[in-house]
Amino acid sequence: MFSPFVSLLRTLGLALTGRIRFPRGRVGETVELEEGHRAVVFREVVVRPGRGQPEKPGATFRVRFRLAGMGPRANKVFSLLPIPFFVGFPGFRGKLWLYDDRNDEWWGLYQWDTPAHAERYARSFAVRFMTRRSVPGSVSWNVLPRPTGQAGGPNSPDIAPRPRAD
Repeated sequence: MFSPFVSLLRTLGLALTGRIRFPRGRVGETVELEEGHRAVVFREVVVRPGRGQPEKPGATFRVRFRLAGMGPRANKVFSLLPIPFFVGFPGFRGKLWLYDDRNDEWWGLYQWDTPAHAERYARSFAVRFMTRRSVPGSVSWNVLPRPTGQAGGPNSPDIAPRPRAD
C-alpha cells in the first residue's frame, strides 16, 4: 500500500520540478464513454514522464460513481482536495475529471504507466475515500491495458488525458 503522506511528498517534488500541468484545452469537451454515456470534462492534470518511465501511459483506470450528499458545484471544488494525494502515486500520468449531468454520474479517467500501477491505485486509500463519498453500490471501475502502438479502443487518445503545450 502507498501512504497518503508519501504520495503528498512525491507530489511536492513533481510540482517543484515543473512536471505537473493542469491544461485547460479539454475543459468543456464532451466525451463519448461506454454504453452511450456522454460526460463533460471539467478538469485535467498531466504529469510529464520522468527518467525510466515509458513515453506513453500503458493503462487507464476508469471509474464511474454517483456522489452522495453533495451537489455538482460543491463537488467540483471539493474534488481539488485529494489531488496532492494521488498525483504522487508511482506510475501516475494523468487524469480527466468528467460529469454526466443527464445521469448525475461522475467519471474519472486516470492514466498509469502500467496495468499493475492502475491495479495498485484501485486498492488504495484514494479509491476507498471515493467509495465512502458515493451512493452505496454506485461505484464501478475497471483497468484497461493499452498495448504498445494500439490505436482506438476504450483508452484511445480521444478520452485519455494527454499532454498539451501550455
